[in-house]
Amino acid sequence: MYILLIKQFFRSKTVLLAFGILLTLGVLSISTGKQFLSQKQKAVTKTIEQQEKHLKTQTELHKDDLGLLMYYLKFSFVNPVQPLAGISIGQSDLNSHIQNVSILNLEGQKYDTDLVNPMRLQVGNLDVSFLIIFLFPLIIIALNFNVLSEEVEKGTWKMITIQGKSSFRFLLMKLSIRILFVCIVLGVLFLLAKLILSIPLNLNFIHIIGISYLYIFFWFAICYFVVLLRNSSSTNAIVLLASWLLLVVFLPVVVNNYITNKYSIEEAFTMTIKQRDEYHKKWDTDKQETMQKFYNHYPQFAKYTLKEKGFSWLWYYAMQQMGDDESKEEREAMYNKIRSREELSEKIAQFFPPLQVQLSMNDIANTSLTHQVKFLDATTKFHEDLRLQFYPKIFEKEHTNTINWKKYKPEFFVSENNFSFIKKTFLMILITLILVFAGVFKNLKYFR
Repeated sequence: MYILLIKQFFRSKTVLLAFGILLTLGVLSISTGKQFLSQKQKAVTKTIEQQEKHLKTQTELHKDDLGLLMYYLKFSFVNPVQPLAGISIGQSDLNSHIQNVSILNLEGQKYDTDLVNPMRLQVGNLDVSFLIIFLFPLIIIALNFNVLSEEVEKGTWKMITIQGKSSFRFLLMKLSIRILFVCIVLGVLFLLAKLILSIPLNLNFIHIIGISYLYIFFWFAICYFVVLLRNSSSTNAIVLLASWLLLVVFLPVVVNNYITNKYSIEEAFTMTIKQRDEYHKKWDTDKQETMQKFYNHYPQFAKYTLKEKGFSWLWYYAMQQMGDDESKEEREAMYNKIRSREELSEKIAQFFPPLQVQLSMNDIANTSLTHQVKFLDATTKFHEDLRLQFYPKIFEKEHTNTINWKKYKPEFFVSENNFSFIKKTFLMILITLILVFAGVFKNLKYFR
């Protein structure tokens, strides 16, 4: 019986079409991820080369004035893109993963990014996560919406119930074939992704595989529940497609609009304006007032007093520092709101598996907005370390030849990933089990 059902399943044109679509788009999505990773890796390689050339050129041009040299010098801080980002690109195509900063005011430098075709940003990326979240449920619906109703409408279900040993077992066999087919296709895509994207077989990759399969089972549970309501094929199709639109399209848009309105980030604009305004106002402000604020921030530099009546690098860099200090409150408020957005998104997403899977994949691949904020926070620390290294040398008017410039190479951000698989998937597993058991209990009287 099982062999016969398998042959019948693969004779269906729907199955062949589904297999062709999944395989074709799967290869395209992996190639998109490969292209994305290659582009980012090339940028990192070029950054390493360019920093070395940049340091050599600038130190030769401005070898007699360290203050002037540090005005031009930029140092690179890199957020390395993991191979898993090829599976879930998230927002890493929008956010810069390389920060080239000087010791001047920082806030104006943080948000420089690559030039990207706006039409491409509007369309988005066809990555593997998109394929799993959006397309796989449609394929599952197409394979399962008439798995029971078709037998009833053709009049074969009565024959099965009369002649078969167990009609419930027959239905489970049909469903299991479809589950096995989809799981194998998904497994093939992950195998291709591992080989093409050079993904190491680590815990993070296993987490992405695990959460993807749980998501697939969730959609099979929805189909199973709807099918066991024993409606017509057309009704099943409408209900399942409506469920897809609700869970995958409508609710994410509603949640996004709600969170955006709840935590509107006006500080992004006011911070930029205030940082620039406070910096430029210092040209017309009493220099001693600027210096006093600088000494309050860095008491260890109070020994460097302003002696020159004209231009002084001590005053100039103190003025630059004030641009960051005066906009600190707005910066912290903006980052806190971004974190609040992510926290609220995670709380809401627990009850909506498509949202949960998307956020989880971005979290595991380090392509989420939270990860970008962590990178920007680390950039602030990187920038501060540079200031603390070079301020004393500038104020003491050291010669540029006294510094070993060869040791200044691009630094790399190291991020900690605290993803909890059980915590993130618990409600999705619970919802799946509830749907399965609800379908069984509702139909106990129909099955022998």
